[in-house]
Amino acid sequence: MKRHLAAAVTLSSLAFLAAPAADAADNPYQRGPAPTVASIEAARGSYAVSQTSVSSLAVTGFGGGTVYYPTSTSDGTFGAVVISPGFTAYESSIAWLGPRLASQGFVVFTIDTLTTLDQPDSRGRQLLAALDYLTQRSSVRGRVDASRLGVMGHSMGGGGTLEAAKSRPSLKAAIPLTGWNTDKTWPEISTPTLVVGADGDTVASVATHSEPFYESLPASLDKAYLELNGATHFTPNSSNTTIAKYSISWLKRFIDNDTRYDQFLCPLPRPSLTIEEYRGTCPLGS
Repeated sequence: MKRHLAAAVTLSSLAFLAAPAADAADNPYQRGPAPTVASIEAARGSYAVSQTSVSSLAVTGFGGGTVYYPTSTSDGTFGAVVISPGFTAYESSIAWLGPRLASQGFVVFTIDTLTTLDQPDSRGRQLLAALDYLTQRSSVRGRVDASRLGVMGHSMGGGGTLEAAKSRPSLKAAIPLTGWNTDKTWPEISTPTLVVGADGDTVASVATHSEPFYESLPASLDKAYLELNGATHFTPNSSNTTIAKYSISWLKRFIDNDTRYDQFLCPLPRPSLTIEEYRGTCPLGS
């Protein structure tokens, strides 16, 4: 009797120990430890990050930039995201997102555009050109899984994010940050999209930009609308925990197919000191 009990306990222990490995086997794209609120709000994730500069003279179709990537190669390849600045702005305005996202297990390319005055359609093409460079020619191309890519951008770069997702349906995630675009309707997009607006935005007000963008996305699409509380059009230009927290969760869920991050997106986050409103489709991936 005692032998049988001991054997059962041993088998139970082995099954418990094997569970994480089984989970990892079910999702080969899962990267990093199990997430917590503290881990996604932290200034840095579990990966050490290296970076490399890309000269505008070495590329075509966009203005160069900086690639941030996990230093270790032991976990294999990573999903990647390219981020565009806004109107009259440079890469430096969105550079904070590079190491913050990369340290969570992504290759991140923050770019300059061909000119600071480029419109959203041009910025969309430049985001895609940067993705193509990253996966085909860059020095870190061997670290990138070219089948798992996303785009982000601020202001006109946010409008460009929507343009890129419309043009390339194979993208896994899109996040426009206080986006601006003369086109307000996006029923053609099939990429899971997190629209981030700001309640105090007087440049691209949520009523005329972010809200119509979100509402026009297909009802069947995995989508969310995060309106920042006490924020302006330029809030995405400096380190922001709320933007990082939900961007990380969205990218992890849809670029890495990592359902461990569902808990931060569903049930829908409630209004708070930093969230004016949050809308979305739950459950995700249904």
